Amino acid sequence: MLSEFKDFIAKGNVMDLAVGVIIGGAFALITASLVGDVIMPFVGWIFGGLDFSNYFIALGDGVTATSLEAAKEQGAVLAYGSFITTIFNFIIIAFVIFMLVRYVNKIKAASEAEEAAAEPEAPAADIVLLTEIRDALKK
Repeated sequence: MLSEFKDFIAKGNVMDLAVGVIIGGAFALITASLVGDVIMPFVGWIFGGLDFSNYFIALGDGVTATSLEAAKEQGAVLAYGSFITTIFNFIIIAFVIFMLVRYVNKIKAASEAEEAAAEPEAPAADIVLLTEIRDALKK
């Protein structure tokens, strides 16, 4: 069982997946910083200085705070501003992944086109048959 596990881990797909997850996690942190520190303040400035990170709805009477962190300490809140920020994160990550997949597909298509151009086309079936007949008659 241990050797099967070693074989499973040593396969390229598992290692590729592990690398992808690690890089994806790091990319998510970069994207969260981009959205939270660059895009959302700019969007807030466009809309009159609004800070989306502090948008929430108090779900109880005991919540009187004006900041999200303080409101969470007082009780249950619906933090829809954080949700809006997360949606921006998702859209940016999805767009970057789309661009990467599009680029990889272009490279793969170009590579396949080069391989197809490099390989000579196989002769048609009737040509092959005529060649076999000719060779048989020569004998």
